[in-house]
Amino acid sequence: MAQNSFDAPAAEPDARADDRARERFDRAVAPLRPGLHAHCYRMLGSVHDADDALQEALLRAWKGFDRFEGRSSLRTWLYTVATRTCLDAASARGRRALPIDLGPASTEPAAQAVPNTEISWLTPYPDPADTVQRTEHIELAFVAALQLLSGNERAALLLVDVLGFPAADAAAAMGASTTSMHSALARARRAVAARQVSPDHPTRPRLSTSDLALAQRFAAALATSDLQAFVDLLAPDVTWQMPPLAEWYAGSDAVAAFAHAVPMTLCPSWRTRIISANGQAAVAFYVGEHRDGPHRAWSLTVLDITDNAISSITSFLVPTLFPRLPTPEVEQPPKAAYDLASFSNSG
Repeated sequence: MAQNSFDAPAAEPDARADDRARERFDRAVAPLRPGLHAHCYRMLGSVHDADDALQEALLRAWKGFDRFEGRSSLRTWLYTVATRTCLDAASARGRRALPIDLGPASTEPAAQAVPNTEISWLTPYPDPADTVQRTEHIELAFVAALQLLSGNERAALLLVDVLGFPAADAAAAMGASTTSMHSALARARRAVAARQVSPDHPTRPRLSTSDLALAQRFAAALATSDLQAFVDLLAPDVTWQMPPLAEWYAGSDAVAAFAHAVPMTLCPSWRTRIISANGQAAVAFYVGEHRDGPHRAWSLTVLDITDNAISSITSFLVPTLFPRLPTPEVEQPPKAAYDLASFSNSG
């Protein structure tokens, strides 16, 4: 059948209408996007999985946007879509873990430890450079505790205790009855309380300048191999874990022994930058073959600090995280060192 020439121009207005609708959707979603991404991270325990889940959730939301009738707020609707997307992903991918959840602490420093690639490890959540976009309830201990829950238990706890959903809205978001939601919420609260964290105050309420100063002293002690200064910063029951290595250490003596045996002895040169991740003080570590050469990304270390002492050290030995950080992937030698060398040679 020949195409009716009068049908063709109608496509342009339709396309423009679609473009305008998409612009309206994007504008409406933009203020909620950081919070939705953090919600996906809490649900899944991985910043990479959160990226994928948010992208899928917004695609689902866009496809259903013309059917959004405003019976709930846009926020409630988008978190419902994101929660169901995360529940699907959690069912397909399983739980994320940290070494401390999988076995007893090591009794001797493991200088030749090999990464365990069979385990889906928890990842840190790099804080945005823009402090306005930073979110709460992403502390590492809290997110790690969430990963011990079932998908429905995670969803119930986060929707009610973190996001403040009424019980009926939380149940609807989960696709469950109110009774089932309350049961999941009660189990989740008991399990999280047993880990001594809570949605109200998972660790410390806000990153402080004293935390950052302590992180600076921690980084300097490791970089200069000052074992006594390092030990002075530790709580007696401190732990140190380093995913994707399965080995971990408990107690200040064991942690100090590992620090002396491996990073202070086997690593030629360190450079560091103090940042934040998961709303906590953190250190970006770079390792180099010698002091005046380039230093490449090595680990992102997140610190738990209690009563002005380091109670937990979690070093993520994943250099691929560094493009998400407000730091370079390679630390170059200070330019002044080259200038001084050139001046000396010219004489």
